[in-house]
Amino acid sequence: MKFTVRTPDGELTYSSFGAVEQAWLNGLVGPDDLLQEEGHTQWRKASSFPLLMQARRHGDAVWGGMQQGYLIAVIVVASITFWMMVLGSWFSLLPLFLTTALLARVTYLSVKKNKPY
Repeated sequence: MKFTVRTPDGELTYSSFGAVEQAWLNGLVGPDDLLQEEGHTQWRKASSFPLLMQARRHGDAVWGGMQQGYLIAVIVVASITFWMMVLGSWFSLLPLFLTTALLARVTYLSVKKNKPY
């Protein structure tokens, strides 16, 4: 059974509900988009389909990509900073600024991630 999806950008016809579900999981179909089943005249919001709402969208993994590298770098640099501070070295300011920059980068990346519906 074919489904037509109407978004603000236009309409697209999918060959089956499974294809619509794949589009949903990939973020191509949103909860406010309208769906029409072949042979029907009524349009329904995607959020009114329980199977779509139960399908889990996987957001970007916290430990995936470069974020894991940034977190490991923060731990290493923060440890070096702490060790240098214990020794009373003035050079501990450099890794301290590096730690701050890395933490700011990790925070920015985590906030910027696309949130699933």
